[in-house]
Amino acid sequence: MGMTEFDENCRKRPLQNISALATPNQDAQRSFSSISTPANGAYPTRTFHGEHGAREYSLYLPNHIRANAALIVMLHGCGQTSHDFSGGTNMNLLAERHGFVVAYPCQALDANRMRCWNWYKPGHQRRDSGEPSIIAGITRQVIQDFEIDHDHVYIAGLSAGGAMAAVLTATYPELYAAAGIHSGLPYGCAVDLESALRAMRGDVITKHFCRSVFAEPVRTIVFHGTDDCQVHPCNSNTIFAQACSIDSTSSARFVGEGRGRRYFRTSIFDGSCAPHAEHWLVEGLGHAWSGGCAAASHTDSNGPDASAEMIRFFLEGRFDPIFVPVRDDLEWFQHQCQTSTV
Repeated sequence: MGMTEFDENCRKRPLQNISALATPNQDAQRSFSSISTPANGAYPTRTFHGEHGAREYSLYLPNHIRANAALIVMLHGCGQTSHDFSGGTNMNLLAERHGFVVAYPCQALDANRMRCWNWYKPGHQRRDSGEPSIIAGITRQVIQDFEIDHDHVYIAGLSAGGAMAAVLTATYPELYAAAGIHSGLPYGCAVDLESALRAMRGDVITKHFCRSVFAEPVRTIVFHGTDDCQVHPCNSNTIFAQACSIDSTSSARFVGEGRGRRYFRTSIFDGSCAPHAEHWLVEGLGHAWSGGCAAASHTDSNGPDASAEMIRFFLEGRFDPIFVPVRDDLEWFQHQCQTSTV
């Protein structure tokens, strides 16, 4: 299957709607006892109260928080909880290794009975309004309380959480240095449930929306599976296109294999030869977090480790002496950066 190919059989199957995405399945109802969690870190639950509402959030504090630590804000998908999402992505294990803080905002049942972030509603697509305001408020609260480095604040999400992460980078671009969007949808592709379902089918593409609002979009790494029958992979192409609306100097394309799944990676570099956007299309992956913990919901233990690659992408420009890039073709990648042109 090629870089932009999609299993057309998926179009012929009934698309699960947002309600179906949140229906508990066997994975979601498994005991979390087999999920790997660090032994030493703290995992408190806090509540943010703001002008536009309140939300609980879990906070992972590694045993050794680095000075001027980075912050990763992680937005779960429909039907998930912060504990399920943290265990499924293994992000706390990476936090323990690299000394960054992780915040997991949790959608309230009274805001959405399936715990979906309301990314498709106009009231939750604007700055200083609805859920974007609440998530930005949580981010600022953690920055202040734990002396986070303002230049190293990142946001990531899965499915509806990925779509909301795209909203946050479009509405608060000064707050987040980079975003990781897994199986998500682009900002501006829907205004109600009906248009959201069309976008999930791949019927609505909005390439121009973000670049018409912001001249320089936030650095973004995108993951999607070719066999995703719930959110069409073409949405990842649009997210990538929105993130690429910069004066890039070079690009690189690479085909590799991670944990038994082939992937196609496309990268766009800025003037400093740092990756500004990456698009990972994982062959055979469905609507699930690539390389995650199988004991949690909406994960696939096969495929490249999306969490590790996101952290590599986020921290790549930080020159962290203890950080070892996950990518094993780094020298090749840097060579491509120096020799390739768009």
